[in-house]
Order: sequence, then structure tokens, then C-alpha cells
Amino acid sequence: MEEFAIFIQKIAGNNVIIQGLIGGVIIALLNTIGALLILPIKNVSQRFLDVSLGFAAGVMLTASFTSLIIPGIEYGGVIPVIIGIVIGTVVMDLSDHVIPHKHFVRGKEGVNPDRLKATMLFIIAITIHNAPEGLAVGVGFGSGNIGGAVVLMMAIGIQNIPEGLAVSISAKNAGLGSRFYAAFAGIRAGLVEIPLAVLGAWAVIVMKPVLPYAMGFAAGAMLYVISDEIVPETHRTGHERLATIGTIAGALVMLYLDVTLG
Repeated sequence: MEEFAIFIQKIAGNNVIIQGLIGGVIIALLNTIGALLILPIKNVSQRFLDVSLGFAAGVMLTASFTSLIIPGIEYGGVIPVIIGIVIGTVVMDLSDHVIPHKHFVRGKEGVNPDRLKATMLFIIAITIHNAPEGLAVGVGFGSGNIGGAVVLMMAIGIQNIPEGLAVSISAKNAGLGSRFYAAFAGIRAGLVEIPLAVLGAWAVIVMKPVLPYAMGFAAGAMLYVISDEIVPETHRTGHERLATIGTIAGALVMLYLDVTLG
């Protein structure tokens, strides 16, 4: 992991915005790898998907605390981080209820969702889902702690692989097109992480005092996605026990990475 940090510094130097861009590209690339797995893998069981998404939830859950909340508290105190968490949660909740999109668990949501095609509703839903991850990576690099940012980037990137595959399979099962189109839908959904990673790094470097708020915001947004979307999705088909084991495994992997490599 240290070699990764050195590699990024060789390319970007100390420019955290470029570092955030590189981080965003890397996590989007790993999402792309996951999305493309739908092409060689024709049959993926729902059980496997639920366990994989549970693993992703565990990684995100632990990363929210070890890479965002705790460093944010150390930097600026607990109150700014709590305020950031609340704001991140409120923004995600408003997005979920105002922006028209489609969940696989609850169906259509938002204002006038029937005006948009099912394909667009699906893409918007996944974009909302992926946005906090890109933002978190950008905020991580913007903090100036490149070691911790690289650990967060790799953790989110690793969990992006099963997420990308899940998105592609969900797109195919929803009848949104061929396997190639489903893979493209999965890739496209992850691309939003690149500009948001840049935005997160830029916001922190331009307004350094907002760092603890930004860390709390990114953490709150991720926690919202975990509870509102990923957990219900993994528990809807009777595989909640295995999905829970996957969540614990993801949490342990992220904890190990953070302690040993952070």
C-alpha cells in the first residue's frame, strides 16, 4: 500500500486534487472490472450476490468510521463531524425522496418518476448509490493523509468489484438490454465517482476548515446508503444470514487494512 501512495505522489506530487482524480479513476476502474464480469460469467446466484453486497456493506461501514469519522474527530473535534454526518444523511434522504429513480426493493421513488424511462430511473438510482463513495475518496485525499486515503481508496475499490457485477446483473434481470448493455450500465454508473472524488478533494483544499464536516458528510452519506439500500437488498430473498456473514467479513477486512496499512 505504501508503494501505491508513492506511485500516486510521483504522478500528482502534493496536488491533492490530482490525487483525488487518480483515486476516482482507480475506484471507477475496479467498478468497471466488476461490471464486465457479467460477460464471461453467465450464471451468478442471488446468494452469491447477496453475500458480495453484504461484504461491500461491511467495508463501507468500517471505512466510514476508521477512515472518515475517527480521523475527522482527531482533526476538528466531534461536533463538526456529527454535524457533517447529519447533513450527509439529510442530503441523501432528500435525494432519495426528490430525485426520480427506481429501487429494486421498493420500486419507483422521487417526484414524478413515471415521466422517465425505466433505464434512466435505474441509472439515477445507482448514481445516487455510488456518489458517496467517490466523495469519500476525494475527501480522504483532500485531508492530506495520503496513506489513509490510499487505504480508503483500495477498500472502496475492492468492494466496487462485487457492486459493479451486481449492478450489471440487476440491469440484465430488469430487462434493460443485452449483457453488453448491462455491462455498460454498470460501468456508466461507476463513472460518477471520478468527478465526485475531484470535487471532494477540491472542496477540502479550498476550504480547509470544512475538513471534519466533509469527512462527517461523506461518512453519513455512506451510512445512509448501507442502511437504506444495501442491507434491504441483501435481505429480500431469504439470504440474510449469509449476507450478514458477508458484512462481518467485509468489516474485518477493512479493519485489517486500516490497522496494518493505514
